[in-house]
Amino acid sequence: MRVRRAGDAALLIETEAPHRLHAAVRELARPDVVDVVPGAGTVLVTTRPGTDLRYLGSLLGDLPLPEAYETGGEPLRVPVVYDGEDLDEVASITGLSSEEVIERHASGDYVVAYLGFAPGFGYLSGLDERLQVPRRDSPRTSVPSGSVAIAGPYGAIYPSSSPGGWRLLGRTTLKPWDPERDPPSLLRPGVRVRFDRVTR
Repeated sequence: MRVRRAGDAALLIETEAPHRLHAAVRELARPDVVDVVPGAGTVLVTTRPGTDLRYLGSLLGDLPLPEAYETGGEPLRVPVVYDGEDLDEVASITGLSSEEVIERHASGDYVVAYLGFAPGFGYLSGLDERLQVPRRDSPRTSVPSGSVAIAGPYGAIYPSSSPGGWRLLGRTTLKPWDPERDPPSLLRPGVRVRFDRVTR
């Protein structure tokens, strides 16, 4: 791990295991840590003003990491109608049938690795390797809210209507993001997710 200062009250830690480090820092429950935000290859640790960042950086740099980072409890069940515009294209790219694409996607165990791109947009790790296809060459100007999509090693649910280049497999009525709800996001790092195939 490489620990760097990020301003006067934060540390940016480069690591190959950001999700496990995120879980380990959360487990410490240090009063001087205000927030812990995992990314694809980093963890940002924000602290209270006046925190000894040199000491904290040394502590976190040597922190033992857990084997897994999933949160406990039942997985979040996401009902999906698999009628996405890119379903047949994904089948063509992967050499699978559309039905096989659906079966592989719906049988996966996913975990929210981190959030980004838009409020409530969770990057779901655990996507079947055969389904790891590149983004579209030309992004759509508007992807409907609730679209279930894949790109690279991740799965996702579009929490709101937005531009996007991920390949669409289906749609869900579940709202992963609702600003009127407390908390507004159903997804947070470590939450387990399962997709359930439904017909409508």
